[in-house]
Amino acid sequence: MKLNDNFIHHNLDGQAVIVPTAEASFHGLVQGNKTLSAIAQCLARDTTETEIVDTLCARFDGDRKIIQADVAEAVKRLREIGAIDE
Repeated sequence: MKLNDNFIHHNLDGQAVIVPTAEASFHGLVQGNKTLSAIAQCLARDTTETEIVDTLCARFDGDRKIIQADVAEAVKRLREIGAIDE
């Protein structure tokens, strides 16, 4: 999976902003913290949820199960708005 070409990720002062282009069916902004920014950076290339979790576990201190749940929720929401290509 990777971020759909109709969505652009920006990192503003440690905060993630995912912006749809005119071709996207979703109209609005997705804003999040540095965790969402790290997830979006992983989605710049073809990846899996497990690879994203591994990257975040290496980058941030935290319980793997909590990180896994956070990644699953973020990916679910991005899928719902069509921001992820499988």
